[in-house]
Amino acid sequence: MAGKYIFSSESVGEGHPDKVADTISDTILDACLSQDKHSRVACETFVKSNVVCVGGEITTKARFDYEDVIRKAIRDIGYINDDDIFHADKVFINNYLTAQSPDIAQGVDARKASGKATAEQGAGDQGLMFGYACDETTELMPAPIMYSHRLGRQLTKLRKAGKALWLRPDAKTQVSVLYDNGKPVKVTSVVVSTQHAASASNKTIRDFINKHVIGKVIPKKMLGNDTQILINPTGRFVTGGPEGDSGLTGRKIIVDTYGGVGRHGGGAFSGKDPSKVDRSAAYMGRYVAKNIVAAGLASRCEVQFAYAIGYPKPVSVHVDTFGTNAVSEAKIIRAVKKVFSFKPADIVKQLNLLRPIYLHTTNYGHFGKTHKDITWEKVNKVTALKRAVK
Repeated sequence: MAGKYIFSSESVGEGHPDKVADTISDTILDACLSQDKHSRVACETFVKSNVVCVGGEITTKARFDYEDVIRKAIRDIGYINDDDIFHADKVFINNYLTAQSPDIAQGVDARKASGKATAEQGAGDQGLMFGYACDETTELMPAPIMYSHRLGRQLTKLRKAGKALWLRPDAKTQVSVLYDNGKPVKVTSVVVSTQHAASASNKTIRDFINKHVIGKVIPKKMLGNDTQILINPTGRFVTGGPEGDSGLTGRKIIVDTYGGVGRHGGGAFSGKDPSKVDRSAAYMGRYVAKNIVAAGLASRCEVQFAYAIGYPKPVSVHVDTFGTNAVSEAKIIRAVKKVFSFKPADIVKQLNLLRPIYLHTTNYGHFGKTHKDITWEKVNKVTALKRAVK
C-alpha cells in the first residue's frame, strides 16, 4: 500500500474474560492429549462472574478430574486474590461435554465408511484458513500486533513476578503505527488498560507502566514526542475479568492471528485438537507464508486453503504476495505445492501436532513465538523453496 497511513492492532492479557475461556479450553485439550494423542476435542468455555461452563464434544481415553484442571488453569492466570469475585477456589463449574458425533468421526478417521469418498483422514470441517507473514519485525509479523503482544507479555511478567502487587490479571493493549510506503516508521499511539487493586492511584499506575512496560517494550526509535500515551484512560479499572464482562472461547481470533493485517477464515483455534483444520491448517498457512518471506521470495505473503469435511485434499490453495514477490507468483505456488503437503494427516505429521503443546499458544498470539514446541514458526523450508522456484 502506497502513501502514509496509520494501522492499529490490539492484544489482551491472560486475565481478559475471553482469554480465560481460551485458556481453560486449551488446558483441557492438553490434558486429553497428554494421555491420549488421538483425542478428539472441541471444547468451548463460557465464564461470567463466579461461574464457568464448559461444553462441546470430546472423545478420549484420557481420564482426569476436569474440575481440578479448570481450577488450576484459573489459578495459573492469577485469579487468586481475595478481592476477586472470579476466584480459582470459589468458582462454580458446570460441565456439558459429550462425545464427538459419529457422523463427524467417520469423516475424519483414516478408514473406509459408507458414502465416504476415500479411506484417508479427512478434514474435520469445511472452511477456509489463512496464513500470513511479512518482514516488518524479526518475528516476520506485522509491527502493530507484535508491539501489542510484547506490552501484554511484559505486563503479565511483572505481575506474576510480584513487581506491583496492585496489578490484577485483566488487561488490554493497543498500538497504532504510522506506515510510509508500506514500511512502519513510527508509533503514533499506545494504549494500556490494566485491572488494578482499588488502593492503587492513577499516578502510581501510569508512572509504573510508562517506565517498566512501554519504556521496556516499544523501540525508542519508534517513539516520538508526539506519540500519544493513554494508560487506564477511564481513570479506574478495578472491576475486571469475568466479574466485569462475560468471556467466551474463540472470541479473540484477530488477537490470535495478525491483528487485522491479513485475512481470517473465521474459525477459532482454542479448544480444538489438530484434526480440526480451523486450527491445524491455519498453523500450516503461517508455516508456509513465513518460509516464503524468510526465503526472500516476497516481503509480504498470504496463503489461503479451503477444505471440505471428510475430504483429504484442500479444494484450493492460493498465494498472494501483494506485488512484493521477487519471482513470479506462479513459480511460488508451484514451489509451495512441491515442498509442502496440505492433507490434514500430513499437516499433523509435518508440524508434529499430536502433543500437549497448545497452552503455549493461547495468549499473546498463536504466531510470532519462539517456543521450541511451536513448529509452525520454524524456517526450515527456506532452502527447499529456493531450489523449487528455479
